[in-house]
Amino acid sequence: MSKIQNTLASLAAQQKKGLIPFITAGDPSPQMTVTLMHALVEGGADIIELGVPFSDPMADGPVIQRASERALKFGVGLRHVLQFVREFRVNNQKTPVVLMGYANPIERMGQDLFIAEAAEAGVDGVLVVDYPPEECEEFAAKMQKNGMDTIFLLAPTSTDERIELVGKIASGYVYYVSLKGVTGSGNLDLDAVADMIPRIKKHVKVPVGVGFGIRDGATAKAIASVSDAVVIGSRIIQELENSAPENGVAAVKSFISGVRQALDG
Repeated sequence: MSKIQNTLASLAAQQKKGLIPFITAGDPSPQMTVTLMHALVEGGADIIELGVPFSDPMADGPVIQRASERALKFGVGLRHVLQFVREFRVNNQKTPVVLMGYANPIERMGQDLFIAEAAEAGVDGVLVVDYPPEECEEFAAKMQKNGMDTIFLLAPTSTDERIELVGKIASGYVYYVSLKGVTGSGNLDLDAVADMIPRIKKHVKVPVGVGFGIRDGATAKAIASVSDAVVIGSRIIQELENSAPENGVAAVKSFISGVRQALDG
């Protein structure tokens, strides 16, 4: 079993749900990224999704777009992101780290080199928004050979055929996008999510994490009642945007701690 699978299996055995926060690497500054990663774990994160800054993040709403823009102004790219993971691993070998981003930076580096460097850095999984599952079997196989999971998105519009296809190659977990639209938008419809999860589970054997639109502990707890994990991104970045630079880490840790308490309560 991979580190991600072990983590989620251990939580399930304790009848607990996974908490997967997202931050963009390099935002609000490159110096804060590793500190923020450790703060997320101290607050109760089980897995960290680390966003790779990209100039055209098509699935991301305005909040995460702004985070990418700030990181890109510092010149943060894929190699810097891998270095952040290496630095995080100096003091934390346990918490799984998933890189979340787009195909272009990986293709520029070359898939084989990226996989080798990601494995060496201590990455546990990758979610590439614009890698379609139809064209991803070889990439997923190479990832698995190197001890890493390939995570895929599913959406309210996903057909049973698409879900089945993802089920054949996904490992670690699948990320169910609970809203039509971009990150941080709209209001969650818990009933719609509750209807969709059994459809996914029919074809997908790995845990299902749900994200997009989770903004507080109460929403996280409601979503966790029908899923295996919750993913929170835009709301964390807003905490950083709304805090003075010296207070950002504490604000994020406090927010995540509140969500953790709600999930476990």
